[in-house]
Amino acid sequence: METLFEKLIGTWTLVELIEVPVNGGEITHPMGENPKGLIIYNPDGFMSAQIMDTHRENFHQEHWTNATPEEYTQEGSTYLAYSGPFKTNDEKQLVSHTMYISLFPNWTGQTQNRNVIFKDDFLHLESEKPFTSNFRLVTHKLTWKRV
Repeated sequence: METLFEKLIGTWTLVELIEVPVNGGEITHPMGENPKGLIIYNPDGFMSAQIMDTHRENFHQEHWTNATPEEYTQEGSTYLAYSGPFKTNDEKQLVSHTMYISLFPNWTGQTQNRNVIFKDDFLHLESEKPFTSNFRLVTHKLTWKRV
């Protein structure tokens, strides 16, 4: 039987990213209705996740070091990126991502768990623990399709 680690190996493209309020209420799309994203799991035990809102404006200058404060704000608020080692737990159907590097500095060094569900050729990852987003306690639910 294939392990969870083995099932995850490969490159997946993002289909949907939603925030689901724990106490009910409106489901939101924090990276827009049609986000782009890739998550890559390598056999060496490292992963990389990149997600962006597709409604990003180009910077006025060619090089990102010449951006305005407003452009940096947009850059940071419409993109999520981290990479590092991952481990799986077959019994609990969990994958743990350790953020060796992260666009969001607070995550650097953190390990976060995701519940894993495989259904109809899709990979569903859900944040194991709810967190506060826009003053609401929510869970992230991401749907991925193998590339």
